[in-house]
Amino acid sequence: MQLFLSVEVFIQPDILRSFVGKPTEELPAALQHLLRPCDQQCYSRSGNTTPFMQSVLQQILRCPYQGVTKRVYLESKALELLALLLDQEVKVQTSNRPASVLKPGTLERIHYAREVLLQRLNDPPSIAELSKQVKLNEYTLKQGFRKVFGTTIFSYLHDYRLEQARLFFDLGEQNVIEIAFLFGVWCDG
Repeated sequence: MQLFLSVEVFIQPDILRSFVGKPTEELPAALQHLLRPCDQQCYSRSGNTTPFMQSVLQQILRCPYQGVTKRVYLESKALELLALLLDQEVKVQTSNRPASVLKPGTLERIHYAREVLLQRLNDPPSIAELSKQVKLNEYTLKQGFRKVFGTTIFSYLHDYRLEQARLFFDLGEQNVIEIAFLFGVWCDG
C-alpha cells in the first residue's frame, strides 16, 4: 500500500487582498474568483504537485529552526507555496483545454512511475522500460505523467535532481562536485 500526503491550502480573502494592494483590478482576471464574500463557499480545486511545490513542502516538513526564526521561515515557505499555487491556478483558468480525469488505476500507476524514477535517480529507466514496469503503454504513461505532475517524465526527474542538489548544497556538508556526482547532474564538457 502506498501512502500519499494531501495538502490543503486555505487563505482568507482579506489576506489575499492585502497582497494585491488597492481594489481587485490589480488581481489578474484568472484569480478574481478567489476573492469571495465570507458567506460564500470556499473555492476548491485538486491540483498537481510540481517538483518545486514538493521541494517547498519538504522544506516545511524539515524546518531546521526554532522560535521566531522558525515562524519567519515557515511563513516565507507558506508564501512561496502560495505563489506556486497561484501561478498554477492562473494556468488552469487560462487554459482552453477541458480537464480530463484519469482512472484511479492509471493514477496509481503514474505515481508508481514517479517512485521508480526517484528510486533510480542515477540510473533512470527508459520510457519503454518504465512503461513495462508500471504496466501502462508509453503514450498513456507520458500523457498521464504530464497531467498529474505538470511536466514530462524526464523534465520532472531533471528538476528533482537539481532541487535535491540545491538542498544538499544549502546544508553545506559537501562541495559542488560531490553533490553533482551524487545527483547525476554533472556534465562533462
